[in-house]
Amino acid sequence: MNTLFANVRRIATAALIASTAVYAQTTAPTRIRGDIVAVDATTLTVQRFGGDTVKIAIAPEQAVGALKSIKLADIEKGSFIGTASRTGQDGKRVAVEVLVFPEAARGTGEGHYAWDLMPGAMMTNANVETVMQSVNGRTLHLSYKGGTQEVEVPENTPVVTFAPATRADLIVGKKVFVVANGAPDALTAARILVEKDGVVPPM
Repeated sequence: MNTLFANVRRIATAALIASTAVYAQTTAPTRIRGDIVAVDATTLTVQRFGGDTVKIAIAPEQAVGALKSIKLADIEKGSFIGTASRTGQDGKRVAVEVLVFPEAARGTGEGHYAWDLMPGAMMTNANVETVMQSVNGRTLHLSYKGGTQEVEVPENTPVVTFAPATRADLIVGKKVFVVANGAPDALTAARILVEKDGVVPPM
């Protein structure tokens, strides 16, 4: 396994990561979305989109990942994806974002469960069984251990996959998605995805 493959697998399996950890720990991890307001060798300070500020401990060897945009057409039968969705007016699930996992990370966080991106959001990490063209985008038929879901993906939905990043990309003003463990006043970063090349973590 070459170094690039190993890094992609480590970032991908780690990243969404949160979903697997939710079931593996007694205390669910904290997901933090916001802007970097300070960073040093040991601490990342993030102002959440909700307005409050939180300090997160980071390790010297802290892994940092990023995302890059891909096309909706890049989602094919057999792709393994993670998609946060909301309930549409017709009662169907509508994607808010779609993350296409690399093959090395197939199976990460598999399932369908509540997600804290917005009220009523759900996360579905699953295999794409079929892709159908719809009026405003595409409809994905997804399967995972224990069930299936149908999710509509509008044309303007962010569709991303993993891209490399380093601690040097943790820059004040950049947006981040952090999964952290610990008490609210003693958080430690487990996973970090940072804005890079204009692509903001949408999950």
